[in-house]
Amino acid sequence: MKKTAVLCLLVFLLSAVGVYAGEWTGYIADANCAAKKGEDAGHAGCAKSCIGKGAAAVLAAGGKVYTLDKQDVAKKLAGEKVVVKGEMNQDGTAIKVDSIEKAET
Repeated sequence: MKKTAVLCLLVFLLSAVGVYAGEWTGYIADANCAAKKGEDAGHAGCAKSCIGKGAAAVLAAGGKVYTLDKQDVAKKLAGEKVVVKGEMNQDGTAIKVDSIEKAET
């Protein structure tokens, strides 16, 4: 009986801690400037330059900045308006990316 109760509690806790799956639309920006200029379409040139020099690519969306795990994919879309699909971590600062696609304009 105790094993069953412990197992049920463990399953409940793991499901409550989980992540948030979703879709976010924003701009791929460089981590250096994203908080100030990330959602500005005119920032694309700077984002491409900074990312090309080694800055991390992040998603600037809805006034927030999210780190992305698939840097190789994100860097190819530097400065572009994109749709990111994936799972957000528990504290809401990072996205485990399933896909990144250019947003329709």
